Amino acid sequence: MFLCCYMKILVLNAGSSSQKSCLYKIADEALPTQAPQPLWEGKINWTQERGVAEIEVKTGKGATLQESISGDSPQAHLTYMLHTLSYGTTKVIDQLSEIDVVGHRIVHGGQDYRDTVIITEDVKNAITRLSNLAPAHNPAALSGIEGIEKTLGDVPQVAVFDTGFHATLPDAAAIYPGPYEWVEEGIRRYGFHGISHQYCSQRAAQILGQDVASGRLIICHLGNGCSLAAIKNGRSIDTTMGFTPLEGLMMGSRSGSVDPGILIYLLRYCNYSVERLDHILNKASGLKGISGVSSDMRELRAAIAQGNSRAQLAWDIYVHRLRSSMGAMLTSLGGLDALVFTAGVGEHSPEIRQAACEAFGFLGLKIDFEKNQQQPVDEDISTPDSAVRVLVIHTQEDWAIAKQCWQLLKQ
Repeated sequence: MFLCCYMKILVLNAGSSSQKSCLYKIADEALPTQAPQPLWEGKINWTQERGVAEIEVKTGKGATLQESISGDSPQAHLTYMLHTLSYGTTKVIDQLSEIDVVGHRIVHGGQDYRDTVIITEDVKNAITRLSNLAPAHNPAALSGIEGIEKTLGDVPQVAVFDTGFHATLPDAAAIYPGPYEWVEEGIRRYGFHGISHQYCSQRAAQILGQDVASGRLIICHLGNGCSLAAIKNGRSIDTTMGFTPLEGLMMGSRSGSVDPGILIYLLRYCNYSVERLDHILNKASGLKGISGVSSDMRELRAAIAQGNSRAQLAWDIYVHRLRSSMGAMLTSLGGLDALVFTAGVGEHSPEIRQAACEAFGFLGLKIDFEKNQQQPVDEDISTPDSAVRVLVIHTQEDWAIAKQCWQLLKQ
């Protein structure tokens, strides 16, 4: 009698103040064509009062757990959350040793790490070295790697790099017009959200019934962090984020691209410290900085409905810069077959999708108003006679990481 074997893959996705995790069970013989539901999902939030971890766990069968833990280290909090995999009401496996591999989202891999790799001491050292380019994320990912070493011993761990998908950028798009010494020092456009952009390009091909290595796509990853990617024949050829995740579109609390002369002015004449400038650009700009209300698009819309003029201005700037950058992606691609919206704002704000699409009627792009309003998931919301397809795709970074772990171990 044939018995199907399975690979159990744990995914860790570290944020600046959170740690998300999920467990997938995948058959050895083949990957499913669409993302399966995880057996188990866990999240730790450190965003409340200092020293308190808010832990949330749920299983594919509906069991849930919510706890607040004071004291201890982030690694201890991770260990506690992982033990809910095999104990209590959220138990989905008999013991942690059943986990075959652990995959990690690593935000910055620099020029040396573009492909998915098994984590070694050299890889850990590189993640540490690149932490100055992703200070909110690389150290958190490294903490997760070390936490797994303590909890699961020598289980294989895999690094999937958010910059990796953009390694195909041509030099003309990747190299900044400063002195050539910058290139030699590794100062170039790396791009981010690559795991999401790659997943969405593959899912778009499935929805459209096309080969992933064909077509011209603009993918709009619009969340608290925002980026566009121009995808041609399955490869990233242009993107808005750059050397760091600060460049490009206006974001929740990040400024996006500004005149660098402003920064020189503030440093030279306004007595700004580097630390203050960093805080303002990353934490006190964007929707939050202009509106004075929030970095959350939903709260911004509520303020606009109440007549808040600064909230309206923030909306107008956001839409203007989004449209402008979409236009730049168009020129890189030489046309457009499909436009994709994803991530928190992209998936849940019909107003942003409508505003973005209105500017491209000259391409023959037509959005179906009713479909757009219905909170579509993995659907085409353009009209039948639209010359450009418009898709809303639920990005699934964790599943994309799990797939790459499966493929790497199968090699």
